[in-house]
Amino acid sequence: MSDQDTIEEDKSGSLMSHLVELRDRVVRMMLAILVIFLSLFYWANEIYVYLAEPLTKHLPEGSTMIAIDVASPFLTPFKLVLMLSVFLAMPVILHQFWGFVAPGLYSSEKRLAGPLLVSSIILFYAGMAFAYYAVFPLVFGFFTSIGPEMVAISTDIGRYLDFVLALFFGFGLAFEVPIATIILVAAGLTTPKKLSDMRPYVIVGAFVLGMLLTPPDIISQVLLAVPVWILFEGGVFASAIIFRERLEQAEADELDDTDNPTNDADYQPMSDEEMDAELDRAEEAESDTKPEPGP
Repeated sequence: MSDQDTIEEDKSGSLMSHLVELRDRVVRMMLAILVIFLSLFYWANEIYVYLAEPLTKHLPEGSTMIAIDVASPFLTPFKLVLMLSVFLAMPVILHQFWGFVAPGLYSSEKRLAGPLLVSSIILFYAGMAFAYYAVFPLVFGFFTSIGPEMVAISTDIGRYLDFVLALFFGFGLAFEVPIATIILVAAGLTTPKKLSDMRPYVIVGAFVLGMLLTPPDIISQVLLAVPVWILFEGGVFASAIIFRERLEQAEADELDDTDNPTNDADYQPMSDEEMDAELDRAEEAESDTKPEPGP
């Protein structure tokens, strides 16, 4: 067997081992979701009642939620528990993902990636909690108070679930802004100073993000845009502290380059007259150094 065949066989074996490891880790993720789902499914209706509380307590007296589809009373709590299981299994999912990619990272990348993964989980849960405890009461209180008096408010349980899941995902994703900011600075794509200079564009972008990630109402958009802006400022501040030494070294190198410019930057080609004068001086110097002929 030639060396080339041996190398190809090693590559094939390495690829197969990675695929097997990936399969095992995906199976562990699915098992974690399944275990949580089976543990929570018995209380699916109670969990839905708790999720719907920010709306139901603002409904007029005598109004209730309704189920338009025949299977909604079963499928909607089922969907809720399934999505909740995925959210709660996120630490296990990210841990398996980390275990798969960590062997290919440098030690410096491992030191940074580990805390970022943990922080991303905490921030995602914080975004969901902010949506439920701060945004939902304001949004549903506003919606149920501005409708015409003759309109009876009876929200479908399936559409309500889709609405709140969109808000959960939007706020959870938006709360990852500090992580994205730190990653950009760590990759050398930008600096905290440049990010601070882009603050007006970030504010506008936060409102655009709120428009895209939340349902079409101004309250939820504003309540998403303002925390995104605050979290952006926190990410800039955190990145300036985490990478302070590297940023100071880069600024010092930039000052050295400014104070001591290279000769290439100051080089100016000589004109024809200067070139002729330089050649004349060289010929005179050469003639002065030649020995005089002997007698």
